[in-house]
Amino acid sequence: MSAAKTQAVPVLNSKVVLMFDGVIVIFNQPAGLMTFPHHCSEEVETLDRLTLDYPRAQDRGGKHNRSSRGVVHGIDKETSGLIVFARTYEAQQELSRKFREHTIERRNFAIVHGRIKKQTICSRLVRDAGDGLPGSACQGSVNDAGEELGRATVTNVEVVESLDGATLVACRIETGRIHHSRIHLSEVGYPIIGDKAYIRRSKEAIIPAYRVMLHEAELGFHHPILGESVKWTQPLPKDLRNRLKSLKIRVSEGKPDDNKETK
Repeated sequence: MSAAKTQAVPVLNSKVVLMFDGVIVIFNQPAGLMTFPHHCSEEVETLDRLTLDYPRAQDRGGKHNRSSRGVVHGIDKETSGLIVFARTYEAQQELSRKFREHTIERRNFAIVHGRIKKQTICSRLVRDAGDGLPGSACQGSVNDAGEELGRATVTNVEVVESLDGATLVACRIETGRIHHSRIHLSEVGYPIIGDKAYIRRSKEAIIPAYRVMLHEAELGFHHPILGESVKWTQPLPKDLRNRLKSLKIRVSEGKPDDNKETK
């Protein structure tokens, strides 16, 4: 296999596996690693596969010495950040219910093109918005039965820092739809830097990046068995920090920053 096709597989270590107990495992998934297999991909070294034996190896004599796990949600291969797997059927059902009821606390950080303002983006997402990609249905669109098309989706956008032709934002996700913060930011004209799929309406010159500049930074919920509130946070990874730093340098070199907003 040529060097161009060889890709290093992240090793599951303390930077990836943040904690595990008898019912859940919390990961800080690195960019470049798929959460679980996809029918359009030939990749086999996915996060769920790599974790089959991890808890067993770490807790050989434990009461819950099992390798089973249940995928509750996923993040894109080109993004990074927090994700939870269930280790029992009961935990999987409970966490799935929490995601359906939108009681999971999730917050991500993204670097977007342009100078976006604080806002809440609401729409109904459909699998095909007319260009072959998921997107928002036209307001009032209904199916043959008169039912409103799409699934309700909400993204709350906060401005963290204005940059050179870009903005660092924090998005609090009220609903968990596939790609939904990427779609929402793109549809209002501020696509995430590095996003090659959802680049519909950028108001600025495209800023290059080798991957989507998106990081799932906060994850919180009530523990499915203990019932107590638990929460994890992860800072921006090195590649996002470097891209952020380069855009700050461009500002300091003479670009005006008169639209800067504060939280």
